[in-house]
Amino acid sequence: MSKISELEAQSAAPGFWDDMEKSQKVLQQTKQLKDKVESYDKLKGSWEDALVLIDLANEENDESMLPEVKKAVEEIAAEVDKMTLETLLSGPYDKNNAIITLHAGAGGTEAQDWCEMLLRMYQMYAQKNGYTVQTLDILPGDDAGVKSATIMISGINAYGYLKSEKGVHRLVRISPFDAAGRRHTSFASIEVMPEIDDDVEINIRTEDLKVDTYRASGAGGQHINKTDSAIRITHIPTGIVVSCQTQRSQHQNREYAMRMLKAKLAEVAEQQQKEKIEDIKGVQKEIAWGSQIRSYVFHPYNLVKDHRTGFEMGNIGAVMDGELNGFINAYLKAASLGKLSQ
Repeated sequence: MSKISELEAQSAAPGFWDDMEKSQKVLQQTKQLKDKVESYDKLKGSWEDALVLIDLANEENDESMLPEVKKAVEEIAAEVDKMTLETLLSGPYDKNNAIITLHAGAGGTEAQDWCEMLLRMYQMYAQKNGYTVQTLDILPGDDAGVKSATIMISGINAYGYLKSEKGVHRLVRISPFDAAGRRHTSFASIEVMPEIDDDVEINIRTEDLKVDTYRASGAGGQHINKTDSAIRITHIPTGIVVSCQTQRSQHQNREYAMRMLKAKLAEVAEQQQKEKIEDIKGVQKEIAWGSQIRSYVFHPYNLVKDHRTGFEMGNIGAVMDGELNGFINAYLKAASLGKLSQ
């Protein structure tokens, strides 16, 4: 048997992909813990260096060192704030990976383009903050943008931070798709769910599932276009529908779809007092005016404002490039104090 045939036989063996996934998780968790220790050691070292610098400036009575001292203290304070913020992540799933699903609101191409802009924003956020991104499902728009997409952002505390993004996001701009150059308002909704660890028991009965296979859409090569590798799973009791089409095999797509279903059912179980599944999908009851958690205004001025916390940024380009930490921090602080307005 050739080496290639041997590898193919191993990959087809029962449990192969599960074992691979578990190994990757252990490596990921080890790296996360190592990074956390390194961050603390680096902060401690910066603090000690700043003390030496301050002592030296005092001994020599050298005021020219003040800007350098001030910069060092400000950087330490910012890092302390960041590490302190992590202590607010006390939810049972806050440390987990985040599964984000984006849906374009009504408005055709304009709304679908906005949905794709948000998708890029979260991908950029992940890149800036050392997280990894995996596309699980995507439905392209009719002419541009995307109608819906599901991504997984992996890394320590990804869900704890990104749960703040759950809700309706509103865009105001001069539409590039309007020949008359008129101002348009578009909406997109964001669902955020934690990836659930294997050791968390979620009872999913086979008879409660409706599983459909179909051909994946979009780019992906001959394999994706010629086989029914995409999976759609409907959980009949709750009406939850999840799908995955971006993996190489139907087995892998099913695995990821089941993870998404498990994540949604876990949140349902955590909030059993809610009567409808719509209640736990965030504050977006309708993807339309008046229900937004955040507004992104490109015209007649530049401003991004979170309506729950009042936090705002005028540099809208930076926000669209993934600079979301200010909004996330404001949300976590307001939530911890019970001061969210929505």
